[in-house]
Amino acid sequence: MPLYSITVLVTVILFSFAGPFFYTLSPHVLDSQSILLSPSLSHWFGTERLGRDLLARLMVGGQISLTIGFMSALVATLIGLIYGVSAALFRGGYDKLFIIVVDLFLTFPTLFLLLTLVSYVNASVWILIVIISITGWMGTARLIRSESFAIASKPFIRILHIGKVHPIKIIFKYYAPLLAPIVLVNFTFGVGGAILAESGLSFLGLGIVAPQMSWGSILSGGKEVIDIAWWVSFFPGLLIFLVTFALMNISDALQAHWNQKEIR
Repeated sequence: MPLYSITVLVTVILFSFAGPFFYTLSPHVLDSQSILLSPSLSHWFGTERLGRDLLARLMVGGQISLTIGFMSALVATLIGLIYGVSAALFRGGYDKLFIIVVDLFLTFPTLFLLLTLVSYVNASVWILIVIISITGWMGTARLIRSESFAIASKPFIRILHIGKVHPIKIIFKYYAPLLAPIVLVNFTFGVGGAILAESGLSFLGLGIVAPQMSWGSILSGGKEVIDIAWWVSFFPGLLIFLVTFALMNISDALQAHWNQKEIR
């Protein structure tokens, strides 16, 4: 397990959620005397073009970006788990419908599907969670469906069906533990993807809007002054990179660990 990646991830989470209790400068107060100040002892990460403290904004923005990332991945993983297992559980017409729906979603590039959905609603934290979840469950569902077919052929699963055990109970009590490695790997991978999706939408002006802030919207605000104030874009970009890179490393390590267990 890459301890350095876990350390980085935990540090960024503490930075976002615990940091504001110790670094008390407001992320909203405008200061015409502090516009685009470079990093210093008074403003550790500098200020942006309206004179607001960048470090304070990154802490609050991180709360939104991380919440969207983890919640979107959780919802997408649950949808993929339920839908993928159900396809293997009921088979027949239900499985054919599953294939049609997944292929239909995969026909459209994820970015264009996100842009299409966001263009019809006013983006907020919960709206973005729903939209990113809707566009991110297909890969997990297909993988879980494939593994669930193997589990469905096991004798104890057939006995449960004969005993008329409720399908929901079978999914969460018997399928879920066996699918836990795949689910966990896909969840960690999905968190990174969701954070990047939110950051991309906010960077394009279609995600989080003022007075709320996210790393993507802060990064977007720095693109017009990047030639004279590099720090406005650098620090939010660095945080996005650190979180996604750490999550990808954790996902790869988990996958390698369970692959070794299967070989043994």
